[in-house]
Amino acid sequence: MNGYLSSHVPIVALTFFLAGIVKGVAGMGLPTVAMGVLSAIMSPVGAASLLVIPSFVTNFWQLFTGPNFLALMKRLWLMMLGIAVGTLAGSWFLTSANTEYASVGLGSALILYAMHGLWAKPLSVPARLERLLAPVIGLTTGVINGGTGVFTLPAVPYLQALGLSKDDLIQALGLSFTVSTIALAAGLARGGAFHLGNITLSALAVIPSLLGMWVGTAVRRRISPATFRRWFLVFIAILGLELAVHPFFQTTKEISHAGNSCNGSGSRNGWDEAGRTTRAAGSDKRRPRSDSCIGIRLDRAGVALDLDRSQ
Repeated sequence: MNGYLSSHVPIVALTFFLAGIVKGVAGMGLPTVAMGVLSAIMSPVGAASLLVIPSFVTNFWQLFTGPNFLALMKRLWLMMLGIAVGTLAGSWFLTSANTEYASVGLGSALILYAMHGLWAKPLSVPARLERLLAPVIGLTTGVINGGTGVFTLPAVPYLQALGLSKDDLIQALGLSFTVSTIALAAGLARGGAFHLGNITLSALAVIPSLLGMWVGTAVRRRISPATFRRWFLVFIAILGLELAVHPFFQTTKEISHAGNSCNGSGSRNGWDEAGRTTRAAGSDKRRPRSDSCIGIRLDRAGVALDLDRSQ
């Protein structure tokens, strides 16, 4: 386990403990909370890689708590196929795209999830439309899952609209989340996002997740689920807003800092202080060199070079 991940072990453990409490009370929300909080201290793809094992363990357990697995699988297989295909396609964005874009996408997904939970009215899907809607819902859920690590939209509203019994709904959610987790793991592995340190810490995160679920189950008997759910969604909306707007403020700050570094006297951040001439390739003559600034910045994705040759 590398030093960066080791230094974040307490935060990761606390995050999954709190996420487990949410899942214990509401029956869902562990991936949403974990992705939202961890993406504030690391890249979204790093957060997603830590999410895989706790999410799989908790959702696999939820999947087999009910008696109708085969019947649900027969009814929802087109949706599950769409989730798998969409996630594998969308995971390219999470593993290959700029960290800031992934953060904005994740934040936007969290905001939409919270807004839907707070204000959307319950829907109802007629049985005759299920076969038509299932692959579309699955594919859309998969693309969002692959690109952000959040696999609740639009799968959760759709499953709630099917008129399933409470036990079948919980089992159907477990099926959808399990397939989403496995497909996300495959997409991350294909993109080279899995490392030994990530896998080890992800496995260790199962312990606080299960403890949190146990606490959440006990808490559920003592508080109003509706009140808890409302404040949970408000928290998710605030977290999503921070993730969505943070990269823009960060970019503005970096541009301002780069300008000061390039224009300030005595700056040593990328200036060629040995002189302003460079030797042309294959020639002994020297020609004037345009001013350039190479800025080094450290962000949640690691070290990146900013090249400014506009002067």
